Amino acid sequence: MDLQLTNKTALVTGSTAGIGLAIAQKLLEEGASVIITGRTHERIQEAIQQLKKQLPQASVSGVPVDFGKKAEIDALLKQVPDVDILVNNVGIFEPKEFAQIPDEDWLRFYEVNVMSGIRLSRHYFPRMLQKNWGRIIFISSESAVQIPEEMIHYGMTKTAQLAIARGLAELTKGTDVTVNSILPGPTLSEGVGGFIESMAKQQNLTKEQMEQNFFQSARPSSLIRRFASTDEVANMVTYIASPLASATNGAALRVDGGVVRSIV
Repeated sequence: MDLQLTNKTALVTGSTAGIGLAIAQKLLEEGASVIITGRTHERIQEAIQQLKKQLPQASVSGVPVDFGKKAEIDALLKQVPDVDILVNNVGIFEPKEFAQIPDEDWLRFYEVNVMSGIRLSRHYFPRMLQKNWGRIIFISSESAVQIPEEMIHYGMTKTAQLAIARGLAELTKGTDVTVNSILPGPTLSEGVGGFIESMAKQQNLTKEQMEQNFFQSARPSSLIRRFASTDEVANMVTYIASPLASATNGAALRVDGGVVRSIV
């Protein structure tokens, strides 16, 4: 299927690994030009080399950004003043007992996970409306719906993203601009993979045993009983970014393996 993304330009935040990198690759495969971001120039160059190895003709570039710092986001917007597709993927997470989460952590999580998308959307959204085409996609989480007790501050930021996305979608009436959220479930990204491996070592288990334990105790409602791959999430994102998804707007779309027990 041709997703008609040739000549479209996409900015994918937090895209040197994991879900973000998979999204960047899928968009490149469909002919889009992609700007990736990461914390360091070295990480960006490694990701670009990885993408170019698989897609030698790909139009991919990168900008180092710390999304916890407004000044660096402002600098990014000066370097990349206009895009057709914005994927707000950057995010941080950390399991921590509620009583042990200080104010600084709440604010840091909100700054990176929520304000980054607000700042970028505030810049690109009016331009998309002006040219009457654009896609803004927030990578939220099933944790927005089922707040994880082990990281309530993370769940709070994911819920906030849903509110922002739906609110922006209300402002697109009668245009060819759409704003949607994607809610991945447990996904084997770089960060999650490292977390599972660390937990397995602590409990003297294999990675496979740890994964099995995770779905028995932490996510027992999962229907697929495994971690999703980053490609499985990226497939949904790439379709929603395309002109073919023009009737999907203001939606929160789950790629959660059935973790959320809901029929809508």
